Amino acid sequence: MGSLHRASKTLKSLRHQLLLQATQQFDSSSRLSGSSDYRLLLARALCSHPRQNAKEAVDLTQYPPERIRNFSIIAHVDHGKSTLADRLLELTGTIKRGHGQPQYLDKLQVERERGITVKAQTATMFHNLDGSNEPQPFLLNLIDTPGHVDFSYEVSRSLAACQGALLVVDAAQGVQAQTVANFYLAFESNLTIIPVINKIDQPTADPDRIKDQLKSMFDLEPSDCLLTSAKTGQGLEHVLPAVIERIPPPPGEGSGLLRMLLLDSYYDEYKGVICHVAVVDGMLRKGDKISAAATGQTYDVLDVGFMHPELTQTGVLLTGQVGYVVTGMRSTKEARIGDTLFHAKTIVKPLPGFKAARHMVFSGLFPADGSDFEALNHAIERLTCNDASVSVTKESSTALGLGFRCGFLGLLHMDVFHQRLEQEYGTHIISTVPTVPYIFEYSDGSKVEVQNPAALPSNSKQRVTASWEPTVLATIIIPSEYVGPVITLCSERRGQQLEYSFIDSQRAFMKYRLPLREIVVDFYNELKSITSGYASFDYEDSEYQQADLVKLDILLNGQAVDAMATIVHSLKAQRMGRELVDKLKKFIDRQMFEIIIQAAIGSKVVARETISAMRKNVLAKCYGGDITRKRKLLEKQKEGKKRMKRVGSVDIPQEAFHQLLKVS
Repeated sequence: MGSLHRASKTLKSLRHQLLLQATQQFDSSSRLSGSSDYRLLLARALCSHPRQNAKEAVDLTQYPPERIRNFSIIAHVDHGKSTLADRLLELTGTIKRGHGQPQYLDKLQVERERGITVKAQTATMFHNLDGSNEPQPFLLNLIDTPGHVDFSYEVSRSLAACQGALLVVDAAQGVQAQTVANFYLAFESNLTIIPVINKIDQPTADPDRIKDQLKSMFDLEPSDCLLTSAKTGQGLEHVLPAVIERIPPPPGEGSGLLRMLLLDSYYDEYKGVICHVAVVDGMLRKGDKISAAATGQTYDVLDVGFMHPELTQTGVLLTGQVGYVVTGMRSTKEARIGDTLFHAKTIVKPLPGFKAARHMVFSGLFPADGSDFEALNHAIERLTCNDASVSVTKESSTALGLGFRCGFLGLLHMDVFHQRLEQEYGTHIISTVPTVPYIFEYSDGSKVEVQNPAALPSNSKQRVTASWEPTVLATIIIPSEYVGPVITLCSERRGQQLEYSFIDSQRAFMKYRLPLREIVVDFYNELKSITSGYASFDYEDSEYQQADLVKLDILLNGQAVDAMATIVHSLKAQRMGRELVDKLKKFIDRQMFEIIIQAAIGSKVVARETISAMRKNVLAKCYGGDITRKRKLLEKQKEGKKRMKRVGSVDIPQEAFHQLLKVS
């Protein structure tokens, strides 16, 4: 027995020395110039969590709800939330410093290239408070959320599983538009909000000014703000204690019937659909049978565990815990986000869930080469397995052939989807002009929702009596000197001012109601341009408003090109028609016959351009002779051109589609 005891002590001592050496090695090789406090915290974390570092089996039954904290990080784009998540994972010993990639929770290539978070990610951490005599650490579930407006759907799903949130604000830039939007998302969910002023190591940082902004905008006390620098590690020692002390434990009945909220799902080639869940009441074990409230389907629980930060099997999930479940689902369409999962053959009250995703932008996707349709179909099927917020229906176009009509949460969401199709599946696609859903009422009283302008008949027997378009509530925060140009821009885009105030002496806050059609393509680019890049912009969808809308058709020699049809406000129809016709003239090659390009509203032509025919010199072989012979040749050529114009088709090159459909 004595020899076994000595061997055990020797092993513990050796492990302790190795951990300390590893800590010093990670610290010296790391790119981060961390403070000495941070190095000390990191060493203490690695030594105090040998169980997590060794990845031994975790007994979740040791963590009652009062020792669990569920929180997320919300912020404007590029305010440092992913970097802060990295530092928290390192401090708790969940990942090793210097190993792996920066922004550890950003898994997608598009997230790394653009420096944005697209998918919300979850990680479970264990942490002991300094000076605490309690042997059992706290279980902390961190959910890293996207910051861009298009992915507020992801943010709302994440907040549904949390009791608190870290509101991260850049110490130099201050409160931005998406800071405001994300704050109110958390506030409406009744979450405890901990303000974190990040990047205080920057030369232009002004934490006192940011504290005043948080007080005036959100009524957050300056004394509650945490000052940190996720890059250098300064002030990080106060973040996790604040999470444990200020955020309440999850509510729920451990002895009650099982109720789980389905937060997210993605498809794994080997395991099938993996569902991320938050256990609200009761307990889930491997081997249980569960049912889904929305679909009524019953599944066997094949695997259960948590993200630490990779999938870690535990065999059980208890009240208040966040983890994953593998049930053998074959498609993410079966896993409806916000659904309630419960034990089969029990009756429970479904959880409230949250609002379903609303598609704001629609666009047609077509293969650049018509023979690649099957490859594009396969790629879209695979990608929508991991992004259930995209709607896909098949459609055909006379100009572009077979393709798909897809609905997206916003323009960035559409752009990211296109980029992932090209990067991950090697497809080459043409996308049509982004459109928004409109509602038209006909003279017989019927109403129809139009997502594809080509589907709206131009010369219908029924007359359109009214039309409605979707609007958004836009929040714009800008430096004071740019107020005039921004008001002009919003007026040109048919905006209605709702609110106008000053955050402080340097920055103005504006709220507008804008038609979604006016902001969906190039509004953000123009806003950034006229404010020298200092504007921040966020929007949330609002109700439909009545508007005078018309369908603008593009005709080539009298034939409509359905891929280029668009719905516009009647006041802008002539100008937009002129722009489209001028652009198209530059890209269509001259033919042996005349090409007439027209923009028309119904039977009324509002813009026209003509591409003259190429002329073959049929008189080149005539050297002198009778004039009647020359006239005969010219008449024959004239008849041939008429016949060619009647039976010939105008070939629109791919470059014309790319240029026209990029910005309309």
